[in-house]
Amino acid sequence: MKLLVIGGTRFLGRHIVESALSRGHELTLFHRGQTNKGLFDVEEILGDRDGETDHLYGRTWDAVVDTCGYVPRVVEQSADTLAEAVGLYCFISTISVYRDGHPRMTEDAELLRFSEIPEKEEITGETYGPFKVLCEEAVANICGDEKTLLIRPGLIVGPHDPTDRFTYWIDRYGSDDEILIPERRGDLVQFVDVRDLADFTVRAVEDRLSGAYNATGPAERLTMGEFWDSCRTNCGGHPREVVVSDEFVQENELHEWSDLPLLLPAGDATLDVDCGKAIAKGLTFRPLPETIRDTADWHRSRGPISLKAGLSREREVELIAKWRSRPS
Repeated sequence: MKLLVIGGTRFLGRHIVESALSRGHELTLFHRGQTNKGLFDVEEILGDRDGETDHLYGRTWDAVVDTCGYVPRVVEQSADTLAEAVGLYCFISTISVYRDGHPRMTEDAELLRFSEIPEKEEITGETYGPFKVLCEEAVANICGDEKTLLIRPGLIVGPHDPTDRFTYWIDRYGSDDEILIPERRGDLVQFVDVRDLADFTVRAVEDRLSGAYNATGPAERLTMGEFWDSCRTNCGGHPREVVVSDEFVQENELHEWSDLPLLLPAGDATLDVDCGKAIAKGLTFRPLPETIRDTADWHRSRGPISLKAGLSREREVELIAKWRSRPS
């Protein structure tokens, strides 16, 4: 197949390219050239998707995989340009399109919409999901339902992850330090290895699937405690856990997801998503220890860095000392 990838050089995109190349497809990448230009020996068309999609005129592809669409106005430009030039438009969306409160959310769950569309195109925790809903609708309205494939992943993890959310725990369990752990071992957690997501995306495009597919994992329900236990076994360190209470977390204004990655507020159903539809169409999951070990190897290869997510080491040490000094 001749595939166009919008993006394709940073995280999910680079793994989609690797998967597609391994399966013998012909690739063209459309990106700004700001990240890993020349990473792959494939055709690259340089340009900004916001205002420069005319660089794609006069060409045809079997399918496009859009890995980096966040603002509907911008996605409309690529969809308008490519509607007649591709046989399938695969848009990478997110499970954040769903409104909270739906246990075991399927693709038919209620979507999260703006009560009033903001004039400012700013992507925040509050606008990310509703903007993605509008992006999905823009692709479907312009290209048609039969030519629209929506992939809705949850947290994407693995080598080259730029967010450091999953990697935060890899870093901590790869150390010999004391590490702060909230008393939340029973909380559910969901994420998908970027390589599994990439493989599913390429196969779904090959099969010309259409419609929406939740694509997160792992295959079985996983708790934070089980995840931490696997990190302890597979990250190469010997950390000492200091378990703190929920009251301590709240008193010190520690925030789920940002200060304590992968955790969400109690009752949030976003980490209880049903992926049965995608699994039936070929979504598979490698063993969790493999994801952890490979991410740990990649993380070590980066050398000492400041993580973008989670507590700083200084703040963590301060909190552990404060926990120990509390009145009996």
